[in-house]
Amino acid sequence: MNQHHSHNSSFQHQRQTSKRWRDDREQNDRGHKSSKANHHRPEASARQTPPSAQALSARRELYERHFPLYKQPVEVGSFSLDSRRRFFNDSRQMRYYAKPEKSPHFDLNDGYRDRYIKRDENVKEKLDHILRWILANRPKLTQKADASSSSKRRQARLLARRALDVDFVTWRGHLTKLLTTPYETREGWLLAVTRFKGTLYISEVETDAARRDRENRTGRHQEMMYWGYKFEQYMCTDKTDGSPDPSGVVDTNEAFCTVVQTRLSDHRLLFSGEVDCRDKGPDAPAPPACYVELKTSAEICTPKRRSNFHRFKLLKWWAQSFLPGVPRVVAGFRDDDGVVVSVETFHISEISRLVKAEDQCWKPTVCMNFCSDFLSFVKRVVTQDDPHVVHLFCWNPRCDVTYSVHSGDSYTFLPDWYVKEMS
Repeated sequence: MNQHHSHNSSFQHQRQTSKRWRDDREQNDRGHKSSKANHHRPEASARQTPPSAQALSARRELYERHFPLYKQPVEVGSFSLDSRRRFFNDSRQMRYYAKPEKSPHFDLNDGYRDRYIKRDENVKEKLDHILRWILANRPKLTQKADASSSSKRRQARLLARRALDVDFVTWRGHLTKLLTTPYETREGWLLAVTRFKGTLYISEVETDAARRDRENRTGRHQEMMYWGYKFEQYMCTDKTDGSPDPSGVVDTNEAFCTVVQTRLSDHRLLFSGEVDCRDKGPDAPAPPACYVELKTSAEICTPKRRSNFHRFKLLKWWAQSFLPGVPRVVAGFRDDDGVVVSVETFHISEISRLVKAEDQCWKPTVCMNFCSDFLSFVKRVVTQDDPHVVHLFCWNPRCDVTYSVHSGDSYTFLPDWYVKEMS
């Protein structure tokens, strides 16, 4: 993987990246109407509502403050998962972006019946792959000794209490759900949190509603899920000098993941997220700025569709890519038969300006402030340092975030092999 580039292009990239971070601090001054009431019942395990002082509101107006500090994410590593979901501490599954023709005609149904290997969604991997990466790369994450310290013994005790020099470890997808929470009107979430050796680990628990939806997907829904993976096959190559090969097998077990460190307000974050591909040119910037996110969406043929695209889809695209510092999304717009008829690039730094003209639209500052406040809430609540104690945070649309405490039961998610090695 070629990560080197000239001094000039590096300087240019730094200017563009700084501009991107400034641009996404701009607020969208359009107002919001309240979302429709949602009648999903809270999960049974978290139904006992604590006192109001022990809950966190998700009302949008509470988070319309200045954009919080968000440091430019830095990639500290990456890993790959093969067709059997085996972990490799390398970039063997990295793919490269291949710019398509101006008028593509990609049939996203091709191979669905005979060349599709689907990952088993009943297997809950939790944080296991990130934890394997941590064990393989611990020197990158531990506090460095201070040569000027007058007490090495005191410092040794501090390091023993805190195994990693980060406050939170999680998946990018879990943070994306937090960012979009103030604007979510349909799907709730459950996040399990454990404090271990001074670091808070956040892992998602599938809600009953999400499990029912997954088990009752229609054939059409499953086929449309395949379309996204097939689009990636049309847009990616395995080698820098190769061409896309849409005749191959689509295997959703395989993945390449970046691991990034950053800081949101006073929260030091380490998280990982799957990456679709990267630029392959010799002048491509270093990760994560070289990464490209690939998406598909229905053709926009009416003003109503365009408004919904801006209000809902672009919110999730923005949140998913802004968090790890991925600068652009390349979207394939398809007809109702699953044929891509156009491809468009969306720069993350421009998305917030693009949606400003929409009534009832979302604001990046609300998303980031809610996420920051949620992490502060977690820090206040989860004080017991024990891998067998889990705080389960529950949120449903139109409700506050509440929590329940569980000890030594099925919600425990840090595996024994990780606890033993870190201890």
